[in-house]
Amino acid sequence: MSSFSHHRNMHPSLSHPFLRHLPGFVLALLLALSLSTALAQNTDTPQAGTSGVTTSYSALADLLETEATRKQLIAELRSLAAQAAPATATPAESKQAATPPVDDNNVRSAPIGQDSNVLFSRNIADGIQNFIGSVSADFSEALASVRAMGTRDETVEGLDNRLSHAWRLILPDLLLVMFATIVSFLFFRAIAARIYARSNRWITAAPAVPHPDTAGESARFVGSELYRKSVAIIFAMVVDTVAIVLAGAVGYAVGLFGIGEPEQISTIASLFVNTFVAVEIVKALVRGVFSPRFDRLRLFTMSDDIARYWCTWLERVIGIMGYGIMVLVPLVKTIVSPTIGHLLGIVIMLAVYIHAINTIRINRKTVRENLEAYAATTSTSFFSTLIRILARVWHTLAIVYFTVLLIVSQIAPHDALPFMAEATLQTLIAIGIGLLLSTVASSILARRIRLSDDLRKRLPMLESRINSYVPPALKGFHVLNLMVVTLVVLDAWRAFNLGAWIASDRGSAVIIATVHVAIILVIAALIWTTIASIIEHRLSPVGLRAPSEREKTLLALFRNAALVVIVTLTILVVLSQIGIDIAPLIAGAGVVGLAIGFGAQKLVQDVITGVFIQLENGMNQNDVVEVAGIFGTVEKITIRSVGIRTLDGGFHMIPFSSVDKVSNHTRDFSYHYGEYAIAYRENVDDAMAELRNAFNELMQDAEMADAVLEDISIPGVTSLHERGYNIRVLIKTKPGMQWPVQRAFNRLVKQYFDAAGIELPYPHTVLSFHQEKDGTIPTLPVMPAGGAA
Repeated sequence: MSSFSHHRNMHPSLSHPFLRHLPGFVLALLLALSLSTALAQNTDTPQAGTSGVTTSYSALADLLETEATRKQLIAELRSLAAQAAPATATPAESKQAATPPVDDNNVRSAPIGQDSNVLFSRNIADGIQNFIGSVSADFSEALASVRAMGTRDETVEGLDNRLSHAWRLILPDLLLVMFATIVSFLFFRAIAARIYARSNRWITAAPAVPHPDTAGESARFVGSELYRKSVAIIFAMVVDTVAIVLAGAVGYAVGLFGIGEPEQISTIASLFVNTFVAVEIVKALVRGVFSPRFDRLRLFTMSDDIARYWCTWLERVIGIMGYGIMVLVPLVKTIVSPTIGHLLGIVIMLAVYIHAINTIRINRKTVRENLEAYAATTSTSFFSTLIRILARVWHTLAIVYFTVLLIVSQIAPHDALPFMAEATLQTLIAIGIGLLLSTVASSILARRIRLSDDLRKRLPMLESRINSYVPPALKGFHVLNLMVVTLVVLDAWRAFNLGAWIASDRGSAVIIATVHVAIILVIAALIWTTIASIIEHRLSPVGLRAPSEREKTLLALFRNAALVVIVTLTILVVLSQIGIDIAPLIAGAGVVGLAIGFGAQKLVQDVITGVFIQLENGMNQNDVVEVAGIFGTVEKITIRSVGIRTLDGGFHMIPFSSVDKVSNHTRDFSYHYGEYAIAYRENVDDAMAELRNAFNELMQDAEMADAVLEDISIPGVTSLHERGYNIRVLIKTKPGMQWPVQRAFNRLVKQYFDAAGIELPYPHTVLSFHQEKDGTIPTLPVMPAGGAA
């Protein structure tokens, strides 16, 4: 088989880069699951120890099933008793005398998963030492057995007898059960393949997703391909499991009614059927992830070649380990020797361990690079951080897992392997459910929430406000989900007793506090959203009556004050729920407020001045004011300051402590105030008549006429100066309309004065000659250019 790196070059079409090496890590979990699940299903069957007592019982039971074998066994026992010689030490006895017995009572007396799991942790070192001694002793005994076979002594005759009985009694029944189980499995799988093909076509025929504006969220989700794919994958795995169970039932029925005595089945045949069900269910999980023949039924998107390669490889390794440990090893212990069978199990585990470590070593750098590249493309920072952490430590976790699996499978097979199976299964389920929940939450909340057009007109900020809650809520859900998954995983490996913690007072208090905090935050968000929506609805111009500027200002201030009150109360209530006494905080807040009152007098002055300005209705939003020498439009006003936009676009934030005078140019009404300069030679009455004519034409404009409240007022000549005289004009307008009226009126005045020939004085010099009282004008002496006088 080619290496993974070579295969990766052949098939580089995975949609998710990290999936190219994911099976190498998942292999450990699936192998442990296949082996340990089969062992757990047969916990009612006594396990074979180093002495082979359990295996001998099984072999003896198989030999005593029929009358013929019983008579033959009795005859052989009588013959052996008659030929008995002085006792001699056998190699096995010598080994047992030289090697102290392995006392694993300390391990077995402390079952994993109970209160005594601390003893198991303390005995790990002793178990490793016993494991090394046991392997050495088993290897020596196996060599002694091989040498004995070469000498053709009585041991070989006994072995020949056992092999002969095995071929006549055990192997035929086992082969028949295997044949019936495998043939029925292939038959049921062929039927299931047609169901898979229809499910694959059903996913492909998924209807188009409706537009978000024309369908609800449920219709959009139900009609999506993701929904169909999830249903089809689950259905396919159920069908595959049913086919496996039916094939196992057929094999069990053949062993129960087709061979041996009625309503009995041999131990080895029953063991094979149980192992078949366990191993094939694990393979079904692998096929559910990769599905080499049906691309739409794959849990992750990848190419057909990649899926076929990893599915075949994982199924082969799982089958070798599962059937080898659970069927081949017990068979060898029964037929040949318990020691050789035990040594064969060690060889299988070592082969799997070496192969896994080599795969991890080869792909360590590649997996890290792919995970980091995938993390760079992840839009969620939370998942990106987790993937980067996993990229740096994945190989360490995998090596530690395989090492622990190898050791505990040998030093404590009665307790450790079921523990590994339970812990691995719980870890996989916890991580899988956590990832599923996070993925579903991200996919659902990633869509922008859209409101109807009418609701957006009435509440323009509601949609953006609701969508602003999504990122923090999603981040909080991810953090909570990670904490729960971490606790479940720690509980799986007995590093944390989750059940006892939940049942304890502290655990119950933490859970209740967490629920209360979540409810408080939701209620606070609902209250703020409701208040803000009511204010926005009142401020919206859509309705029977548009809000006044005074209402806009007060509602904006009320909204800011409500936000401060809601945030403050929410923080205090949350602190009280997590066990913090808020009474000292409230008292401390009073002291801090007093200190701020003395130390930050300007801030206090800002607030007090702002309160009185609002009480006296000094200014509102969109008013044109002059404050602290700044002239412009009020854009933002708070309890402490006012923001003014000037004509050049500058935004000025002025604290109320700097305000000593407020000039509001848009309060109640306004005036166009004009002083028009007229030359001395022009008649005053003619100039005033032309000004009135200009006003009359101004009133012909509907927009200007609507802005003018009263008739023009011309008080007359207000001043005389060196250039001429001034005529004052007053036009009363609506608030803020004095400037548009002024511009329009000035344009008409210029036009009428030009038509009437009325001169508007401008800076110039007039040369005049002095005249005597008698009317004579003195001659002006003129000197010729370049000449004398």
